Amino acid sequence: MADNIIEFRDFGFQYKAQQSPTLYNIDFAVKKGEKVLIAGPSGCGKSTMVHCINGLIPFSYNGTMTGSVQVAGKETRDASLFEISHTVGTVLQDSDAQFVGMTVAEDIAFALENDCIPLPEMKQRVQQVAQMVNVGDYLTHAPGEVSGGQKQRVSVAGVLVDDVDVLLFDEPLANLDPATGKSAIELIDRMQQETGAAVIIVEHRVEDVLHRWVDRVVLMNEGRIVVDTTADELLSGTYLKDCGVREPLYVTALGYAGVEVTPQKHPHNLNATVITDEEKAKVQKWFHETPAAVRKASDDYILQVRDLNFGYEKTDVTVLHDISFSVRRGEMMAIVGTNGAGKSTFSKVICGFEEPRSGSILFNGEDFSTYSIKERAEHVGYVMQNPNAMISQVMIYDEVAFGLRNRGLDQEEIDRRVEEALRVCGLWRMRKWPISALSFGQKKRVTIAAILVLGPELIILDEPTAGQDYRHYTEIMEFLLELNKKGITIVMITHDMHLMLEYANRAVVFSHGRVIADDTPAHILTNPKIIEEASLKETSLYHLAMKCGIPDATAFVQRFIDYERTSVRHDKSV
Repeated sequence: MADNIIEFRDFGFQYKAQQSPTLYNIDFAVKKGEKVLIAGPSGCGKSTMVHCINGLIPFSYNGTMTGSVQVAGKETRDASLFEISHTVGTVLQDSDAQFVGMTVAEDIAFALENDCIPLPEMKQRVQQVAQMVNVGDYLTHAPGEVSGGQKQRVSVAGVLVDDVDVLLFDEPLANLDPATGKSAIELIDRMQQETGAAVIIVEHRVEDVLHRWVDRVVLMNEGRIVVDTTADELLSGTYLKDCGVREPLYVTALGYAGVEVTPQKHPHNLNATVITDEEKAKVQKWFHETPAAVRKASDDYILQVRDLNFGYEKTDVTVLHDISFSVRRGEMMAIVGTNGAGKSTFSKVICGFEEPRSGSILFNGEDFSTYSIKERAEHVGYVMQNPNAMISQVMIYDEVAFGLRNRGLDQEEIDRRVEEALRVCGLWRMRKWPISALSFGQKKRVTIAAILVLGPELIILDEPTAGQDYRHYTEIMEFLLELNKKGITIVMITHDMHLMLEYANRAVVFSHGRVIADDTPAHILTNPKIIEEASLKETSLYHLAMKCGIPDATAFVQRFIDYERTSVRHDKSV
């Protein structure tokens, strides 16, 4: 049709290096000015769809195309990448990978420079777009100097400055704290309204994207479109669950209470959802009849931190201020807070990568400052957010065995411990595989196995589920839960509030290098003051409780968590 800016017709694609197609029989169109969410589990073909829309297929990725894909009425195979870039602007998941300028202004101006736009006009357009996305005060800054949310805004500006007809966002919420992620969705919505461009958002965090209206949701699985419909229709069925994508928590909670979710209830957003008095009574009844879990707090501490202060040598700025809290043996806890709050820096100090200015760290009651980095690694394992930053070997077995070989263990002991770690991580059958053949989630498991094989008592994981869809997220977290049951203490640094709710019994909140809260996840995510100060986001369960007339929203959130951990998780494991 003439008003379609993007159109796929019976389209298929198979990468040259793969034995089977990645996309099958894709029929999909986006009209001018339309806003579409493409969702689906990892490996479903979302990224390949993105590459087809922005021209990287066929110009950068080799393979066989069947059917038709048109951008602005022209077959992509007959257009140049340069032509397509004037219609489609892409904002990548990793903003750092998109920067080319030495300053924010230079980066935004990059497309205009390529188009040989006169300097006065270029400066005017850069200033105009920068103000539009609220980065006008940072034009002289280096892109690496601004925050994660600001980096994304710079990327958006670099696309908007070329006046494109399609804005394509690939996993825009990855690596952003909850409040910044919410702001990102609001920014995308505002940009669409102000520019009139079509917007395509590729993201598996459906509830977060639906914070603002979308015209349609396209759900993909195994290279095919499962359904192309409205958000109300999508959330009224079992499509998301069937494909291993997390549905909004309020929809799940309504289902537990026996409330039938239909399109007529407008479930796309909790504020719009129609809940009758009879249905509110059902939610209240479920809340009162669901038993609360009994908790016993241990006084056996594995890690104790007192009055810890840290700042980098080259600056006088203190990054960590008087950090004091303890980790119980066998605990599974979370550390949360805004980007740049000091969470990862704290972990590096614990592991000995950085030296504190003052304060004490006790491990099993002993002064940890007397331990070398190598000695600390025998007790505390640190798994970085990006597995590629940890991997140094070609083969899986060699990567897991690397630390043991450095310690001089004999081959028989290495074989025994590597096999045990790989079996626990579900990687034993792949032990002879090259790491390059693994998915991101599998690489994550390799790095966990490489730490686990060293026998640590405590493991710190930085964003263990970043970039994972619900199915892979669940696999990783259930795996960590099993490790925890074996007696290993788990500390997770995360921006994922769902992860904190589902798996952590306790959370420590960082803000501007200070600890501002140490409490249960339910209490933290129902405390407006903490949420605002630490750039967190209230869970939709809190608002559902309010909407259904349950005054103790904290207790409702906790009851939901307890029910998921006992009844639902037990049912899944049977």
